[in-house]
Amino acid sequence: MTVDADTAAPNANDSKGHVVLIDDDELFRESLEQNLRDSGYDVLTFDRGEPALAYFQNDNVADLVLLDWKMPEMNGIEVLRRLRQINTDMPVIFLTVLSDQIYEEAALLSGAVDFVEKSRSFTILLKRMGLILAGAKTGQDGAAAAPAAPEKSGTATVGLLELSIDSSRAFWKKTQVDLTLTEFEIVHYMATHAGQDVKYREIYDIVHGKGFVAGEGPEGFRANVRTFIKRIRQKFRSVDPAFEQIENYPGFGYRWREN
Repeated sequence: MTVDADTAAPNANDSKGHVVLIDDDELFRESLEQNLRDSGYDVLTFDRGEPALAYFQNDNVADLVLLDWKMPEMNGIEVLRRLRQINTDMPVIFLTVLSDQIYEEAALLSGAVDFVEKSRSFTILLKRMGLILAGAKTGQDGAAAAPAAPEKSGTATVGLLELSIDSSRAFWKKTQVDLTLTEFEIVHYMATHAGQDVKYREIYDIVHGKGFVAGEGPEGFRANVRTFIKRIRQKFRSVDPAFEQIENYPGFGYRWREN
């Protein structure tokens, strides 16, 4: 991962967040750690998954986790699965040399919020980190605009779906569905626009911020959106195998059924 020469180091006291980096490549880990510190982040590093999991099991948290895929003893997917048993909401970005779409889908289905190839520039990683952290905070200056949604307070009920807006919890037939914050945002937007066709791009903007570009080609974001929708459907079907509220609109996007 390369660093742009004009990346400025902010005031050391102005931390942008606490980041945990898990990677067995010593040179890469040390380089990325320094670049992140220079960019205003507090960073804690681990060279493998076991000590990182022990850290989180001791009631420690992070604003963001950067996780390598290929590591000895325990790979990144297994680390993520165990981490999700400890903390379901902490955002995780995979950093990897594996570029095939199958790996990205596996990462997202396992609960990661993003997947960044190590060959991408450090500036790209910073932008994605900023968007993810901005989405987890309210009122942060400079956050990218997502599609407009109804007022986020109280409770919204759409048929058999109940959304607790304040706590970002979803209930289907009175049973909680274990959604991540990003998944909740997608469900909230679609359900409160029930019966309307929602474009792939609208859903992707909820995840990454308006205008963000990823994937191959001008519409490479579609595969990313399909992965999120697949994961959301699986979670609802774990509660109700007959769940069919999210309908495909081929070539366009999805819609939440009105009833």
